[in-house]
Amino acid sequence: MNQTFQTLVEQAATRSPDLPESWKQGRTAYGGLSAALLLARARGDHSDLPPLRSALVNFTGPVTSSPEITTEVLRQGRNVTTIYARADVEGRAVCTATFSFGAARDSHLSVDCPATHTPHPDACAPYTEDGSAFVPPFLRNFETRLIEGTRPMEGGTKGYLRMWARHSDPASRDGEISLLCLADILPPATFPIMKKMGPVSSMTWICNFLSEPKTQDGWYMIEAELTAARDGYSSQVMRIWNTDGDIIVDGMQSIAVFV
Repeated sequence: MNQTFQTLVEQAATRSPDLPESWKQGRTAYGGLSAALLLARARGDHSDLPPLRSALVNFTGPVTSSPEITTEVLRQGRNVTTIYARADVEGRAVCTATFSFGAARDSHLSVDCPATHTPHPDACAPYTEDGSAFVPPFLRNFETRLIEGTRPMEGGTKGYLRMWARHSDPASRDGEISLLCLADILPPATFPIMKKMGPVSSMTWICNFLSEPKTQDGWYMIEAELTAARDGYSSQVMRIWNTDGDIIVDGMQSIAVFV
């Protein structure tokens, strides 16, 4: 059964959510989904939270089946509320997150990071072919368009990818929970330069939300740029802009590379 993202979010807000095969990446859940379900429970357990400002996610083990999710308020201050969320499978932690929620306030600082000129999604080729046997199941829940960079095993020389992406389901495209799920959609920035394919696994991921997640028709431009890779680990910077070119998310991810 193919369940939409919105259905899983509604489940996670109050109970242990299902984990359909259509949302898996290998033997585990797609990482963006795991993080988003933790955020959904944080909002479900704690009402009247201000907007999400930062998410620090740790992928500690494979999410192989329906997770049990718990949350705890670490601190509720005058400006920022910090909530810890944890997902367990068979009594073991498989994903944890620390979310910081903060109300907007007046500041003399306003520094932007506008996007470079980019063709419309309709003018960009799909990143994957729908019938490809190499497409992981979870990716079929999204639409992706390649802007810049090369696909795996195509002889790329730069660890960089930039794409348009959105949820395939129109009802799943709005809000910060939706965007956190979408934010992990790109393959690792090492993929374009890898000479042979093998397992990779995200370890930690931070997303700083800088603007309200609003865009046209659900499309966001997402980029990942490799900073360095050695000894079986890589670090990459990730950014997300809306269709108006406003930066929405700035982040970083640490990834284990097994080849």
